[in-house]
Amino acid sequence: MMHQLQWEDVVTTISVLSIIGGMLIFFLVPDGPFRKTGSRFEKGMFAKIFKNKNLRSAAFGYFGHMWELYAFWTFVPVLVAALILSKETPGSEISLFSFIIIGVGSIACIIGGYLSRTFGSYKVAFYALGLSAACCLVSPLIFTLNPAFIYVFLLFWGMVVIMDSPQFSSLIAQTAPAENKASALTIVNCIGFSITIISIQLLNFLSGLIGIEWLFVFLLPGPALGLYALLQWNRQGGIL
Repeated sequence: MMHQLQWEDVVTTISVLSIIGGMLIFFLVPDGPFRKTGSRFEKGMFAKIFKNKNLRSAAFGYFGHMWELYAFWTFVPVLVAALILSKETPGSEISLFSFIIIGVGSIACIIGGYLSRTFGSYKVAFYALGLSAACCLVSPLIFTLNPAFIYVFLLFWGMVVIMDSPQFSSLIAQTAPAENKASALTIVNCIGFSITIISIQLLNFLSGLIGIEWLFVFLLPGPALGLYALLQWNRQGGIL
């Protein structure tokens, strides 16, 4: 029987790796030439940042993206397991395929970075989010496909679901006030990661009520609202 890590072991491992990563950055990564002394905390920072219409639209696009991203990653092994079992494929492949589907996103981020040099961050984020939304919409149909097509589809989804993430950071950084860029990124990221908790818990709750084939449809509202926010941003003439 394959050994399964206890939840406490997973949390401990992640915590230790996070500490090691932080120490490596602190001791080995020097400050850049443009580093400025941090400003004092401002009580009205939140309101100040979100008064910027372009920044607000880009941030809400990011929030929609985050509604889908981590919930998708969390339940990829569940989806892969269901598809593998339904196609009578050896269960030992679940971990491998889940790793590949999630890991291929790193390649997508690199590709998105190069594309943004030609087409701009806005277009890369918009189309990646749109393709990811389409994947959510048609996800119930993948159970009817040939196994080979299933894996191609999941690899594609694993790429577009994350490709827009660096582009949203770029849009937020470019539209934020120069003196508040770091604060804007911090606030938006904190809200985005808080949203992921809700979507993950929602899918966890729904997994006991509905079939796995319908589960990922509930991620669709996130990218759909994100696209709407980006369209509003586009109308304001903020394309970058």
